[in-house]
Amino acid sequence: MADSLVIVESPAKAKTIGKYLGSKFIVKASMGHIRDLPKSQIGVEVDNDFQPKYITIRGKGNILKELKDASKKVKKVYLAADPDREGEAIAWHLAHYLEIDEKDACRVVFNEITKQAVKDAFKSPRPIDMDLVNAQQARRVLDRLVGYKISPLLWKKVKKGLSAGRVQSVAVKLIYDRENEIKAFIPEEYWSITAHFLKEKSKFEAKFFSLNGDKKELKSEADVQEVLALIQGKSFVVGEVKEKERLRNPSPPFITSSLQQEAARKLNFRASKTMQIAQQLYEGVDLGKQEGTVGLITYMRTDSTRISPVAQDEAKQYIAEKYGDKFNPESPRVYAKKNANAQDAHEAIRPTSVLRTPDSIKTFVTRDQLRLYKLIWERFVASQMASAVLDTMTVDLNNGPVVFRANGSKLKFAGFMKVYVESNDDGTTEEDRLLPPLAAGDGVNTDSIDPKQHFTQPPPRYTEARLVKALEELGIGRPSTYAPTLETIQKRYYVAIEEKKFVPTELGELVIQLMEEFFPEILDAEFTAHMEGDLDHVEEGTQEWVKVIGEFYKSFEKRLNVAEEQMKEVEIKDEPSDEVCDKCGNPMVYKMGRFGKFLACSGFPDCRNTKPIVKDVGVHCPKCPDGHIVERRSKKGRLFYGCDQYPACDYVSWDKPVPQPCSNCGGLMVEKKVRGDVQWHCTVCGHTENAPETDEAAE
Repeated sequence: MADSLVIVESPAKAKTIGKYLGSKFIVKASMGHIRDLPKSQIGVEVDNDFQPKYITIRGKGNILKELKDASKKVKKVYLAADPDREGEAIAWHLAHYLEIDEKDACRVVFNEITKQAVKDAFKSPRPIDMDLVNAQQARRVLDRLVGYKISPLLWKKVKKGLSAGRVQSVAVKLIYDRENEIKAFIPEEYWSITAHFLKEKSKFEAKFFSLNGDKKELKSEADVQEVLALIQGKSFVVGEVKEKERLRNPSPPFITSSLQQEAARKLNFRASKTMQIAQQLYEGVDLGKQEGTVGLITYMRTDSTRISPVAQDEAKQYIAEKYGDKFNPESPRVYAKKNANAQDAHEAIRPTSVLRTPDSIKTFVTRDQLRLYKLIWERFVASQMASAVLDTMTVDLNNGPVVFRANGSKLKFAGFMKVYVESNDDGTTEEDRLLPPLAAGDGVNTDSIDPKQHFTQPPPRYTEARLVKALEELGIGRPSTYAPTLETIQKRYYVAIEEKKFVPTELGELVIQLMEEFFPEILDAEFTAHMEGDLDHVEEGTQEWVKVIGEFYKSFEKRLNVAEEQMKEVEIKDEPSDEVCDKCGNPMVYKMGRFGKFLACSGFPDCRNTKPIVKDVGVHCPKCPDGHIVERRSKKGRLFYGCDQYPACDYVSWDKPVPQPCSNCGGLMVEKKVRGDVQWHCTVCGHTENAPETDEAAE
């Protein structure tokens, strides 16, 4: 007979810990939050110390009744929601509903869902942490004040359906500013000269470095001709040779932001997909009869790089057995906090046991679960390994007053690189570039000299990984906010995605321009970061949440009053088009809608015909004889390609088709990016070839 009730958020989590606790415990799921602010009104009593007015979430009635009935049949109720602010708030709301004293030892937290961790947690329950609850309430109230005060103003002055958010607005502003930088960018010409050398049977290359002892930039063809004239007909001689040993240290284990960035780069996962799969791995996967259901990773919303001594010891033993003692560092690695505001309550994201290798679980998980688990497992193991050792070589090749320089490296000891190497936003990885044995005074033969013109490139648009990195570096948002922030700005169509990069829409630009004029502090990264710091102080118990919100609201209310009086109504006029309505013959116009511009009949409301705006990419549809491939957008603003005969033809592709047929079979080729390079991939036979070379700098 059960004498205790345990409440968690999800059925998957309930199933996992239910197996650990045994028959004396009933484990049920609240299905997330049970109370929230109402959607139909602001739900915050501004004149009463910003007290929130919570209501039961629609559809939760049956769940709450079930929990209430179950609580009456047991002696003790434990609240075991996730170990963060949101989890603490869920526990507090449940305590309020079930009439549990928040000071009772009713709260149970664990950083990983394994048998030992869960059983240990139930040995030391604690009261609900009201500092954590207040930190969550403060963020919720602050976001509600910003959203529900500015949004009606935008509806009134611009158009219905617009909205503004605290963190989301800063994210859109970053994208908007970057686009303006790109538009304002003026390319500057520069040149490079690459020399290809032969030394016995070895080939290597070097780049022009200096002239007359001074490093020289080649800004024009005249500069290049000056250098070429000096070396024409002359042989190169090896000058200074520098050799040294260099250590390369592993990256720290994942935190939320770095996991999202690396999953985007290596697995092509959106931030929301990464967090969804990580949640599944954390809550538990059935590994068959031998282990049953077990959580595979520690809690995935964290900005701490700390690792428990137990996990470090297990990793040390595994590394020694698998790779040898020399692959272990002299002492366990301790990684510094990435920023001063990092919360150290949790560990880094790691496997709950390093002995559960990706190969050992692959038959029990989905393909995407395996790929993400493998990434987390490899990153963790590498983070505990010895540094890699590289032999580097720098060689100057002299030709009179002209010096070319060659750089090479060789991996001397793999260390952590035996398991994992972090990628970067350019898609490049560190590879060996070996130079032949060279000594001062050696002569080398010149195979060819290749001058090349380049132009400087504007800063790159933000990918999801870059935007998460920028928000983290600026101190905007916290681990739990990155994925929903990126989802929100796309759903509201303030940004769109083109070639996996964010671009602001006209709607987004309009909202940012109005916000810049009337609510500059909402868009100011430094102000928002300072506010995040204040909210962290609430969590630490060093500041009162009401005081933090009150100080913000003083200036915010003044801004609202000024905007109400001075913000002019913006009329979004219809633009004429060359299209003719195929239903009534009237000309069609471009209108601005929730998901961007579209074509609509000018005879509205008598004729309600609308069409999406499509761009022909110049490729015939491979599936139907009359179709052409056009650009389309998903409801989330993501660019894809489909047949213009839809719905008669359902051909779609996320990859951009190219006009040139496959040189191998004549099939349709599409563009794919592989490690920063654009390749053409045949959709029929799989043949791959490099796209025609362009002079775009690596991002």
